[in-house]
Amino acid sequence: MSDVATRAGVSRTTVSFVLNGRADAAIPEETRARIRAAIAELGYRPNAGARALAAKRSEWYGLITEIVTAPFAVDVIKGAQDRAWADGKFLLITAGDSDPAMEAAAFDKLLEQRAEGLLYATTWHRAVTLPPAAREVPVVLVNCFDARGALPSVVPDEVAGGRTATRRLIEAGHRRIGFINLDAGIPAAVGRRQGYEQALREAGLPVDEGLIAPGHATADAGYTAARALLDRPDRPTALFCGNDRTAMGAYDAIKERGLRIPDDIAVIGFDNQELIAAYLRPGLTTVALPFELMGAKGVDMLGALTAGEPLDTTQVKVDCPLIERSSV
Repeated sequence: MSDVATRAGVSRTTVSFVLNGRADAAIPEETRARIRAAIAELGYRPNAGARALAAKRSEWYGLITEIVTAPFAVDVIKGAQDRAWADGKFLLITAGDSDPAMEAAAFDKLLEQRAEGLLYATTWHRAVTLPPAAREVPVVLVNCFDARGALPSVVPDEVAGGRTATRRLIEAGHRRIGFINLDAGIPAAVGRRQGYEQALREAGLPVDEGLIAPGHATADAGYTAARALLDRPDRPTALFCGNDRTAMGAYDAIKERGLRIPDDIAVIGFDNQELIAAYLRPGLTTVALPFELMGAKGVDMLGALTAGEPLDTTQVKVDCPLIERSSV
């Protein structure tokens, strides 16, 4: 700053006022232009650490996630980064990898960088327990929720997503709809089944336990479950699969039996994992997990918290939209 002041022929205080955008300082525009020119010539950048200490604000948000290399990672990061940028904030990203020691270190490092607030995102919707450092700044959870119920979160509306998928099949004329679920007890399995049953009841259709099978979220399990459902004498005319990998396995079981999708049987997935859904033949109609929107909503909540504003709710549920392709 001294070098800039010398080059521009002004005091360090005047340089500081210009750098900090002090509109109330009576500095002629010609002097401001001369200071900006000196800054450009010298390649001066303010010391972010020093400014953060002085202002007690860093303009940084941190994102800790296990999904840096997962299929949906780019969507969470894009949503959070675009929203942070619109708010004049920058995003620092670090991997958590579901390792408690690594996650604790990640929290500590981001706090050392004076992050104003933190997002914590997971691959699949579940309860999490964060290290004590998570209580030092505002924290918002994305695609997960606090096991203790103390931290705000943004999660997919699993029930509404299950209802949307089942309604689409009902609207297509199906009355016997099989459901290949995920592992029992996880929020996605509970919510999607609840939505499936709600849609059936709303349409005046019975919930037939014989049409519900576990899929364990894998293609192999989806194949096995679909075979069992298709071998019933009163087989379903449509399948709602708990995720796209399960649907991929169901496709194989359907084709083995000489059935055509969607002419003989319709299939809907969940997740919109594009490497699967868009490249199955026919393309898989599926319900999308709204990762990009969840990332953006998380930053919205974080912005309110860091500004000292109360949240309307501690948990925001984001709608899961239907992505139409060719399997219904």
